[in-house]
Amino acid sequence: MSVDAPFQGFPAEGLAFLIELQTHNEREWFNAHKTVYQRALLEPGQRFVAALGQRLQTLSPGLQYDTRTNGSGSMLRIYRDVRFSKDKSPYNSHMRFFFWEGSAKKMQNPGFYIWFDGQGGAVYAGMWRLDKALLATFRAAIADDRRGPELEALIDEVQSAGPYTVGGSHYKRVPRGYPSDHSRAELLRYNGLHAAAPDLSPEQLTSPELVEVCLAHCQGMAPIVRWLVDLQARSLAES
Repeated sequence: MSVDAPFQGFPAEGLAFLIELQTHNEREWFNAHKTVYQRALLEPGQRFVAALGQRLQTLSPGLQYDTRTNGSGSMLRIYRDVRFSKDKSPYNSHMRFFFWEGSAKKMQNPGFYIWFDGQGGAVYAGMWRLDKALLATFRAAIADDRRGPELEALIDEVQSAGPYTVGGSHYKRVPRGYPSDHSRAELLRYNGLHAAAPDLSPEQLTSPELVEVCLAHCQGMAPIVRWLVDLQARSLAES
């Protein structure tokens, strides 16, 4: 199987596999149907990563993607880490992909995250949660008279580009050290910054046009990622 082959969409057989996996989330069933997983999800997944990754680099040359399937690449493993989970189901019943930019460990960078199951999927941009050091830099930027309004303008830009939602609010109160009536108090309560696109339909997932659909959503939400990439670079330079 060549990852350079054209991406033709994820086969309906792959979506059906994920639906069945929700009910039969057990090693015996998975092993008996593993060839379906490899043929209808893993292999087209590698072609999807290659096709979308190349297109995303036209938005930002620094964006990284990787077609490996061992967990080190853009396609995240279907196998769950159950060591610290009450749910001992061994498999994720959805597919996950991450395209990132930055010099930190892969999942600690801003980027674009795509997932889908048998019923549909979604595209996200940004960072779900900021680590302690980056959160401190984020708050300082929010309070800054230049950087704060710049982010507000970027959020408006993203929301004007399409039906995109921007979130990240977590804390009930403005953090200590900042006035509770700060003009950007809502942003100061964030512990992450991310945008979400409208849901992907099964018809889109099984179409060769999925790459262009995802690219368009990523382009609409890209200002959030670019701002976070710059923020992270500043944070690392200061540490």
